[in-house]
Amino acid sequence: MSRPTPHPSPVSRPFWDACARHELVLQRCAACSAAVFYPRPGCPACGSTRLEWEPASGSGTLYSYTVARRATHRKLADRVPYVIAIVELDEGPRLTSTVVGTDVDALTIGARLQVDFEDDETVSFPVFRVVAP
Repeated sequence: MSRPTPHPSPVSRPFWDACARHELVLQRCAACSAAVFYPRPGCPACGSTRLEWEPASGSGTLYSYTVARRATHRKLADRVPYVIAIVELDEGPRLTSTVVGTDVDALTIGARLQVDFEDDETVSFPVFRVVAP
């Protein structure tokens, strides 16, 4: 069963288009150089609307997480247990994703993660894998 899918807006479309190419991208403010995520029309640091898309390293640290042992949506029932994580990217922004391919009971805050992508019927989702505990 496929999972719930996003409905990209004009602002978030470049992010999801990059995910389809298995690339993780962030916005960068041309005025103050802040790295920005989630996609938005203005910089949260300085208010500028001059945001440009750039490739992200895809590397980060597990900042926080929870293990979903009951599905949060009926389309996720076949995935339990799964990890809902906040990943702090090396560029600075934090994003919510899932951690896959690891024992959910062995995760530790601070684990090093690397982005990967899971292709669904209509969208590619950024997920993360542990590269160093």
